[in-house]
Amino acid sequence: MTSRAETTTRSSAYRLAGIAILLVAAVVATVIALALGGGAKPPLLQDPGPFVLWGTPIARLVMNIAGAAMLGSLVLALFALRAGEKAFDAALNIASVGAAIFTVASGLAGFLAFMAAFNPKLSIEREFGTQLGRFLLDLPLGQSWLITTIFGAVITVLAFAWRTWTPTLITALLAAASFLPLATQGHAGDLAGHNIAVNSILLHMIAAAVWLGGLLLLVLLRGRTDVDTPRLVARYSSLAIAAFAVVAVSGVTRSIVAVGSWDALWATPYGAIVLAKVALLVGMGLLGAWYRTRLIPKLSGERATRWFWMLVLGEVALMGLASGAAAALARTPPPTGETAAFAQTPAEILTGATLPPELTLERWFTAWNIDVLWLVAAGFGLFLYLAGVIRLHRRGDRWPIYRTVFWILGMLLLVWVTGGPINAYQEYLFSVHMLGHMMLSMAIPLLLVTGAPITLALRAVHKRDDGTRGGREWIMWAVHSPVARVLTHPFVAAAIFILSLWAFYFTDLVRWSMYEHLGHEWMVIHFLMSGYLFVMSLIGADPVPYRLPYPGRLITLIAIMAMHAFFGIAIMMQDGLMVADWFGSMGRAWGADPMADQYVGGGIAWSIGEIPTLILAITVAIQWSRNDTKLQRRTDRNADRTGDAELAEYNAKLAALAERDRRAAEHERR
Repeated sequence: MTSRAETTTRSSAYRLAGIAILLVAAVVATVIALALGGGAKPPLLQDPGPFVLWGTPIARLVMNIAGAAMLGSLVLALFALRAGEKAFDAALNIASVGAAIFTVASGLAGFLAFMAAFNPKLSIEREFGTQLGRFLLDLPLGQSWLITTIFGAVITVLAFAWRTWTPTLITALLAAASFLPLATQGHAGDLAGHNIAVNSILLHMIAAAVWLGGLLLLVLLRGRTDVDTPRLVARYSSLAIAAFAVVAVSGVTRSIVAVGSWDALWATPYGAIVLAKVALLVGMGLLGAWYRTRLIPKLSGERATRWFWMLVLGEVALMGLASGAAAALARTPPPTGETAAFAQTPAEILTGATLPPELTLERWFTAWNIDVLWLVAAGFGLFLYLAGVIRLHRRGDRWPIYRTVFWILGMLLLVWVTGGPINAYQEYLFSVHMLGHMMLSMAIPLLLVTGAPITLALRAVHKRDDGTRGGREWIMWAVHSPVARVLTHPFVAAAIFILSLWAFYFTDLVRWSMYEHLGHEWMVIHFLMSGYLFVMSLIGADPVPYRLPYPGRLITLIAIMAMHAFFGIAIMMQDGLMVADWFGSMGRAWGADPMADQYVGGGIAWSIGEIPTLILAITVAIQWSRNDTKLQRRTDRNADRTGDAELAEYNAKLAALAERDRRAAEHERR
């Protein structure tokens, strides 16, 4: 028998070995990939020196690993541990340490990026400091590094200070947001497929961080007496499977944009590094599947513990190699390269992509510009919904088939709007942009709300009994949170729906959504959510704190229809072009001129945009009628059950009142 002291010592040795293996494998992979891909090769002009050339990818590597420890520890703590216990606090301590290292590494990487870009002579003179300050405050590259460093510093403090559920969730959201500036740096922001590249690398970084950071936390918590290791590993495996899927999809998408062709994949150093990452990803997937399916049920014995450490340390080594390859890829020029500024067309300067051909009837069915962010979101939405329906079916419960059909149609329509011809042409034609807006805010929410996903989740997801929060517990928290109570109030939801429509198009928000990638994604999220909240307040079956009576719903809907129609007319009556430096500067020679196209866009908002609203009004009227019918049937059943006792009692009261009035009249005559 092994004593507890020996077990603790052995676990500590394994933890140190895991960290050492991760770092060594990552550094070795970085050096080899840089040498192979030429990422550290001195440039022909303004060579910043070997320290900058080799220090930049190493600093980026340390930042990636520390960011993984930061985000992965927070996510796994929220999903698998119990707030207030020592293991939860230990996870947040690890996240805080990871955030601190992330802060220092990102600050160093930003400084090295400045040295590489301007090749100044390092000094303590005022001129050097002024130049560094301008880089950080005025240039987009410097701003992104500065924002990333500030994010890391804030998360370091919050992860150390906040130890309860909601603040930790806020900290985790900030940790995920800290990867956004990194996604826009380097080659991702310069490629022709800018939006695809940025979204792909953002998803890739966040999913990889959750995967690697969760694994690191698993290693560091292994052997603690206050941790239920089999349960923790099982819950981590659920996160890891989801992360693996996101990493695979986003990695493939990113590689397609960067590599460009099969020949470049096999014949260039960049393609060789990509193939190495693919092999490592497959290896990690197989290794993870092995111990999650074969080892988790047997984690109680000493032999299983040894196998656990062998397999986990092997996965850690593969993770380190993949992290090193990723850091080297960030410094390796992709085969597709960049288009010189003097050779770019106006459309390429504005959108980062070539002007598409004329939008014909055929291209409404064949044009695609996939947004991988929403493709992944819709994929998870379909998978989780159908998994819930299947779970209900297996235990003998029924779920209305029409709700499943509507949810599937809603997700497919979301993919079509965000990745089909609307997304391919919405940057060039205002009318197509407006059509996409109407779909996002009205048509898609109508389908998704009818699917009642919250009700399905509450019925299908198992309730936890150990004080931790799984999917069901977090959904219940979200539904009953003060923020949800305010946002789901009918008047608030209606105000957000209609006022944000006017505010978006008659302020600089529309310009922000055109020029900035973040603005575009915010636009999609906002109009999708505002439409969902409004439709749910009218016809939703999911639980909300308060709903208006049916007459109030119809009155609210009529008012919204009128304001929506006025909005469309206001667009049609515009004398000038909205965002003229965008829609009027594309240089396209096909289609309607920008002013005529804008007029069509206003007509779409006025006419086509009212179709979902009309469907809403009909649905509310039908629900009102059915509710009255149900109430009448309930009253009839109660009368049959009690022998019209209520009616007899009511008639007796009327008779008593009549008798009292008769006596009063006789008394007055006397």
